[in-house]
Amino acid sequence: MDISVVIPLYNEEESLPELHRRLGEVLPGIGSYEIIFVDDGSTDGSLKVLERLFAEDPRVRVHSFRRNCGKSAALAAGFEKAEGEYVVTMDADLQDDPAEIPSLIAKLDECDLVSGWKFPRRDPLSKRIPSKVINWLTAKLTGVNIHDMNCGLKAYKNEVVKGLSLYGEQHRFIPALVHASGFKVGEVKVHHHPRKFGHTKFGAKRFMEGIFDLLTVLFITRYIKKPLHFFGIPGLVLLLAGGCTLAYLAIGWLMGRWIGGRPLFTLAVLLVILGIQFISTGLLGEMLTSLSYTKHEDGVERELSWQKTDKK
Repeated sequence: MDISVVIPLYNEEESLPELHRRLGEVLPGIGSYEIIFVDDGSTDGSLKVLERLFAEDPRVRVHSFRRNCGKSAALAAGFEKAEGEYVVTMDADLQDDPAEIPSLIAKLDECDLVSGWKFPRRDPLSKRIPSKVINWLTAKLTGVNIHDMNCGLKAYKNEVVKGLSLYGEQHRFIPALVHASGFKVGEVKVHHHPRKFGHTKFGAKRFMEGIFDLLTVLFITRYIKKPLHFFGIPGLVLLLAGGCTLAYLAIGWLMGRWIGGRPLFTLAVLLVILGIQFISTGLLGEMLTSLSYTKHEDGVERELSWQKTDKK
């Protein structure tokens, strides 16, 4: 199998037949292929349309969730089933153009993941501005300098998707996760079309969730092996601020000033307590990390020991 196209979808009944037709016009010119539709608990007639496509086209595979689990879970299910040497992901709303797939795959000669850059982007301003903010923040904080982190149209080498572990809303930051694993990330401009059917699932809630998801990605890519560095820095700042404030108040007390009822005293004590809590959390994280690595090393030693015994 040359290409696996993974398409997560939720309530895209009207767009599926046209999307399937357009993929059938593009993919045969590239090589052998399969199309994996992952229905994320749609409540419209999407599953019935997929069942018909499955019956008509032997290259169509369908995976359906009983309830809505999110795009990350849908992509993870598709990645698990993908057998192609190259894996392409795209949205089912017809905004991603299947005609761009050959250029994405050609770029895989230079890197391991190629992310599409929707240019120009055909979305309302209320969606473009928050996306620009998230993309800018992500590029600055992760070091992955691409313009469109969350473009649904991407191409991967199979080994990349098999090593991905997605949950929550981490699909928005797949290039950052892949980059942190040592793979090379590239970008290609792709055509973007206005939404033809249905309506966007983006809203203010998803923007706020995106900020929290970015913090999660930063933690697991930078600090998962050194949690004290993540919690210790703010903890140390708070502890120093509280300690300096208490020292200032102590000098005043020695000079005869009563400090018991001053709000500044309460603030200083609070800062010290928060600083100790942050540092303690980091130390507990370090202990758990150390325990995890100790177990891993013991497992390796047992495996090597078993191999030696077997050879004897």
